[in-house]
Amino acid sequence: MSTSRIGFHASHEQFAPGELLRCARLAEQAGYAALSCSDHFHPWSAQQGQSGHAWCWLGAALASTALSAGVVTCPFGRYHPAVVAQACATLAAMFPGRFWVAAGSGEALNEHITGRFWPSKAGRQQMLQESVEVMRALWRGEEVDHDGAVRVDRARLYTLPERPPPVFAAALTPQTARWAGGWADGLIMVSGPRDHMRATIEAFHEGAGAARPVYVQAKIAWAPPPGGERAAREMAFEQWRTNVLDSQAAAELATPAAFEARAASVRPQDMDRAVRISADLGRHAAWLAEDFELGAERVFIHNVGTNQQEALAAFAAQVLPRIARAGA
Repeated sequence: MSTSRIGFHASHEQFAPGELLRCARLAEQAGYAALSCSDHFHPWSAQQGQSGHAWCWLGAALASTALSAGVVTCPFGRYHPAVVAQACATLAAMFPGRFWVAAGSGEALNEHITGRFWPSKAGRQQMLQESVEVMRALWRGEEVDHDGAVRVDRARLYTLPERPPPVFAAALTPQTARWAGGWADGLIMVSGPRDHMRATIEAFHEGAGAARPVYVQAKIAWAPPPGGERAAREMAFEQWRTNVLDSQAAAELATPAAFEARAASVRPQDMDRAVRISADLGRHAAWLAEDFELGAERVFIHNVGTNQQEALAAFAAQVLPRIARAGA
């Protein structure tokens, strides 16, 4: 359980890409071992207020640090799987062994912008599985024709990495994780109640076997004492209350205003359902240790507050060393 298993999550909905690039460099200097990032066209709320292009940022982050990096994306909808495959192949060719991609079934918040009909969950899962099949065929150097839930006409990639990037599945429920175990190279999930996390991990391994890795995005909020508990909760409420909604609602709402309206009844005391809130860095270290005990191979810390650099420094000084000592 060393710090080589702790990563920094860059939230493009919340921060400008230049600020996130500075944070990535600071994370590397602080001892974080990896990066992950979101891929949004819209933020979840106007309070978050950003939506930098994740793929542009990934090239800069991989060139500016020596860390590995990955992105959670939907390879259909506003994108096409052949174009996503090309982007992945280029990053994997430039930065061998350092790039991974996580594929999910998306949210209307981002994908509706092309004006296409937004499919049901079952339809999106079919599109997702076919998209991953298309991407892998392209990475093998094949010319791809495909006529199904997604369509591809005589596509072939000419810039290929020596090794294709691993494709993780993004899953929020045990049902999705079990299904993804049949095709994914790994699982990425968000933190939550322990029983739910355990059930999701076990469901994935039922389909994938025990050898495939699990990554966790740990949603946290921290501020220093005195007053840190209240300040952390206030930041979590301001920035992340639209993410307390259930996964079905999150997939169907199409605009930040719709998320804000649906979250109007969320209270600051409700934030513990989605965020680990504490001013105690020892408590945060214990939460991370529990993630590893559940079977996480790597945990990406996502501080949902606005104090990114302050939290990076504090975790580097007190949390990462505790994790390293626990694994000694």
